[in-house]
Amino acid sequence: MMEKMIFGRYVPADSTIHKMDPRSKLLIIFLFVCIIFFANNWITYILIGIYTFYMLGMSKIPVRFLYGGLKPVIWLVLFTLVLQLFFTKQGDLLFKWGPLEIYEEGVRMGIFISLRFFFLILMTSLLTLTTSPIEITDGMETLLNPLKKVRFPVHEMALMMSISLRFIPTLMQETDKIMKAQIARGVEFDSGPIKERVKAVIPLLIPLFVSAFKRAEELAIAMEARGYRGGEGRTKYRQLSWRPVDTLQILLLVVLTALLILLRS
Repeated sequence: MMEKMIFGRYVPADSTIHKMDPRSKLLIIFLFVCIIFFANNWITYILIGIYTFYMLGMSKIPVRFLYGGLKPVIWLVLFTLVLQLFFTKQGDLLFKWGPLEIYEEGVRMGIFISLRFFFLILMTSLLTLTTSPIEITDGMETLLNPLKKVRFPVHEMALMMSISLRFIPTLMQETDKIMKAQIARGVEFDSGPIKERVKAVIPLLIPLFVSAFKRAEELAIAMEARGYRGGEGRTKYRQLSWRPVDTLQILLLVVLTALLILLRS
């Protein structure tokens, strides 16, 4: 399970995306999430797909690693496609078998929404795969600095989100250990009726929550022992540096936004 987990996991590599400023990567992800809703026809979705795979190629993340981590997401994307096929009743009727009817608009909306969901997952996963939690914290804190004028706890918010991302792989590893321990004691998670599988998962949640609270308490004690008192007066060992490649990638996304607006139906 841990080997296949990609969200919240940092994969070191010598790539252009890894070397980019975390602020530019955060801005790119935020803008991408906004502009993907401009796509509403085949041409615009092809442009979104080209840009997504271009960014993945520049990150030098192994394709096999991405495929292994996205297997559960692919099933969710297919489920979304099936829902749109059977519940969208617009356009010309393409197929009918008993009560099941598939319409032209259902096929179109199913493909488009599934692609949108898939591209969003790829791009958001790319952020954590190519950016360490410390860099994400520094980038978020810098971008949210203007909110300090209204006394918003910028440093604490950035630190909290960074710790949350860091804890995802840790909790998955803990879940894997607990599952293996219970399987060794005769618990079956993959066989039997759905009702029995749900009952088998419930005993898994209690030790997982206990372990999570224990790790959170240990982290709080460690931070307090090291003199952590919030962001006031703190200095940074790592200084962020905006490079020409960051500006180039932002401009590329702006060009993509303009094309989506011009070519959308």
